[in-house]
Amino acid sequence: MGHAGFKSVLFVVATLFLAAGAFADDETKIEHDRARLSIFGQASISFLDFEERSYFQNAIDTIYADFKSQAVDAEESLYVAKQNFQKVNFCFPIMAGLQYQVMDDHFISAGIGFIYDNESVVLTDRKNKAHNYSYTIQGVPMFLEYRFAIPTSLITLSNGGLFSLAFRWYWTLPGTEIYTSWGKLEAENKPWGAGFGVSLGYLIASWNGINLYGDIGYSTISVKSKERFADIVPDGPTEKAQWNIGGLQLQIRASFGIINKKITLGDTTAVKDTTAKVRTASNPEMTPPKGRAMPATGAENPAAKPPESKTTATTEKAAQ
Repeated sequence: MGHAGFKSVLFVVATLFLAAGAFADDETKIEHDRARLSIFGQASISFLDFEERSYFQNAIDTIYADFKSQAVDAEESLYVAKQNFQKVNFCFPIMAGLQYQVMDDHFISAGIGFIYDNESVVLTDRKNKAHNYSYTIQGVPMFLEYRFAIPTSLITLSNGGLFSLAFRWYWTLPGTEIYTSWGKLEAENKPWGAGFGVSLGYLIASWNGINLYGDIGYSTISVKSKERFADIVPDGPTEKAQWNIGGLQLQIRASFGIINKKITLGDTTAVKDTTAKVRTASNPEMTPPKGRAMPATGAENPAAKPPESKTTATTEKAAQ
């Protein structure tokens, strides 16, 4: 994919910003991730930036030409056939981790993932015997991520969730390798890391501590090996191998809040009380809310004065 792929990702992100910016809405209608600490699982579709696929296709072309040359007549030549490797390496990485909300709409995450892409083809020789050839790209990336919400004044959707930007730094763990029909390459795992990633995300839904994000992004995770591609594919380069297990990604992340921020009803109650007071002041004849005492007026209510007892009144009259 290289520079052209990265430019296409920037174009997509810029288009999303411009298109969605037209739908700016009130902050009070926007969904937020209320989880203080959460666990997440993530499934993706990834188009790997693996330019070294040409080494394997060249090997298949060479083997096919050799099978063709071995055919002694036209009938045997008809048996010789081949499949080609796909021109795009796509796979379905999975990841899981922990996410912590350090302040409102600012998150730090740590996670680990697994990348697996197997490509195989079948060739038949002049005796109509099938030969299978394959290569498998495998990766075990670990990452730290910082995600923050984009202000709603810049981009949002009507009655929707927040957009966010995420930046990641990747390391690779043992198990990051390429193995083929001819051999195996193991990647060197450097302590300072192997690459970075960036993505534009959208909070699709939020309910009872469960949050669903959708992301589109690009990553570059470059690894090296002490071995050579010539060790795992015929006529491969003789210098030390280097390849990329990153690329364009479309991903869905589901998170579950372990610790959620408490949502109090104090503000809602205050709004209701204030409204009641304003209505009472503007319309004195309006009946106050049930259970609220009448304001004191300073004058006694004769109707409320308890009547004198009959015995007391008779005694006072006799004394006169």
